[in-house]
Amino acid sequence: MSRFGHVELADMPADLRERIGAVAEKSGFVPNVFLALARRPRELRAFLDYHDALMDSNDGLSKAERELVVVATSGANHCTYCVVAHGAILRVRTKDAQIADRVATNPYGVELSPRERAIVDLALLVATESSALTEAELDDARAAGLTEDEIWDVGAITALFALSNRMAHLTDLQPNPEFFLMGRLPR
Repeated sequence: MSRFGHVELADMPADLRERIGAVAEKSGFVPNVFLALARRPRELRAFLDYHDALMDSNDGLSKAERELVVVATSGANHCTYCVVAHGAILRVRTKDAQIADRVATNPYGVELSPRERAIVDLALLVATESSALTEAELDDARAAGLTEDEIWDVGAITALFALSNRMAHLTDLQPNPEFFLMGRLPR
């Protein structure tokens, strides 16, 4: 699962066991990312806190749009773990069995609504060439209906997943088999 080993749920500190146990109860399994990152509990707590602050918000971007950012960013960063895991969540949230594969493999050519196109384009620019970002790209996002807070969210989610993608590469993190069929077959 990880070239640095992992920590079983039962062996984690109580607060992490409770927090990750809630995810496992809902999904039916413990995502490998938690088992791999649990070897450094303080870092896992910080990661989870920032992740939850960005991804669990009910303000601005929808939860599906947030996952769209993750899949586009992770595809650009060639992160198999995050594309597979968050692709599953995107499929579930959109009820579209193909969107994650299309966004991850051909983000510039996939058919999206104007708002989704603006989200993906901004995420890809921040992920691949953030120093090239100008007011013109932000104006394009605004013209597609994104608010200042939503633009911030696209940037923050992209930045968090730059970290996540790189840690997945460092650890050679492998996706849980359960992710591959989520959102593709009726539950």
